[in-house]
Amino acid sequence: MDHSGHGMNMDLPPFTLGRGLVWSADPFFLVGCLLALALYGWGVVRLVRRGDSWPVTRTIAYVVGVLTIGLVMCTRLNDYGMVMFSVHMVQHMVISMLSPILLLLGAPITLALRALPVAAQRGKKGPRELLLMLLHSRYMRIITHAAFTIPLFIASLYALYFTPLFDFLMGSKTGHLAMMVHFLAVGLVFFWPIMGVDPGPNRPGYVMRMLELFAGMPFHAFFGIALMMASTAMVGTFDNPPASLGIDPLSDQVAAGGIAWAFSEVPSVLVLLALLLQWKKSEDRQARRKDRAADRDGDAELTAYNAYLASLNARGQ
Repeated sequence: MDHSGHGMNMDLPPFTLGRGLVWSADPFFLVGCLLALALYGWGVVRLVRRGDSWPVTRTIAYVVGVLTIGLVMCTRLNDYGMVMFSVHMVQHMVISMLSPILLLLGAPITLALRALPVAAQRGKKGPRELLLMLLHSRYMRIITHAAFTIPLFIASLYALYFTPLFDFLMGSKTGHLAMMVHFLAVGLVFFWPIMGVDPGPNRPGYVMRMLELFAGMPFHAFFGIALMMASTAMVGTFDNPPASLGIDPLSDQVAAGGIAWAFSEVPSVLVLLALLLQWKKSEDRQARRKDRAADRDGDAELTAYNAYLASLNARGQ
């Protein structure tokens, strides 16, 4: 099988940022992005009309997340990603790490649960009830558990790029599309329980979430280093780039490895900051609850503790 172009126009100009980002939409991702924006917009409008509020920051995060998918799948970046390893790696890293984090910061499940109408009749199942059933299903508990998500996250790199599977998938547009959808799905199920913005079947504590985050990142960094250190081409797809690009396949592979290695750090910092912020908000809420309880009962907990200390002191005397 010829992996040097897959039926594409081989007269691609040298890739530059100014000339490269030309509209070249993948229909599947274009429709998906527009649908995702429309549904989210419908949810926000529904809440606002009802008199409820929805954080602007969440809307911005979600929209930017969808736009990052559009950037790598609906521009000429997608065409170059079929013949240049480095551009493909940018696509992979964005759609599997950056896009999922931004989408999850937008809390789409929380928005859906608040915006979807409740079933008209008791005992019937409307869209909201079906979503709740899915969230509480055994299937969701399995695919969002760390014992599943971390190995899947790691295998999506090593089992794909270091086996003939990658060349097979890149041999057709359908295979390439399936691979990109897989990257996005893996990123979403990996970061969903860690981010903890939306409700889910698995909600570990903050320390455990940080451990889950850092459990996968070293493997990601090592994957990038392995590509950079390799003295031969690791995948056949990018062996014969179009002559018009004027690139050396091995140098391009080194660049791809550097991108993979660098990207393992950026999302970690983003997620860690989000986690620390959530942790602080959680502690503040708990402190406010205790203060309200103290106001209601005249700080009975403190009075009881002081009485206990006084009894110990009396016993000691």
